[in-house]
Amino acid sequence: VQLQASGGGLVQAGGSLRVSCAASGRTFTSYALGWFRQAPGKEREFVAAIGWTGITTYGADSVKGRFTISRDNAKNTVYLQMNALKPEDTAIYYCAADASRVEVTTNPSYWGQGTQVTVSS
Repeated sequence: VQLQASGGGLVQAGGSLRVSCAASGRTFTSYALGWFRQAPGKEREFVAAIGWTGITTYGADSVKGRFTISRDNAKNTVYLQMNALKPEDTAIYYCAADASRVEVTTNPSYWGQGTQVTVSS
């Protein structure tokens, strides 16, 4: 599976942004998909994941209620809608995929290249 993330950019605090990740290669619907992020000087952290049935899992409490993960199987694309953005959301956002809905939240087999999201105060 090849993953290509896009949609990052600069946004003011309180604003919204949607990042996308297009997948190619093996059967898209067989894979669970996820998003991670890594802020400067910090470890990469799990943000959200969605299984092939649409079941979602969210990571840090700080994103719950603000971020929404979704997938469009017809377009082989997974999205992360981010609302009410805060400066602490500034990070490189990576998409990931794995055949396991559990593994995709901890150690996914496939990674995209990342897209920068910067939230100004």
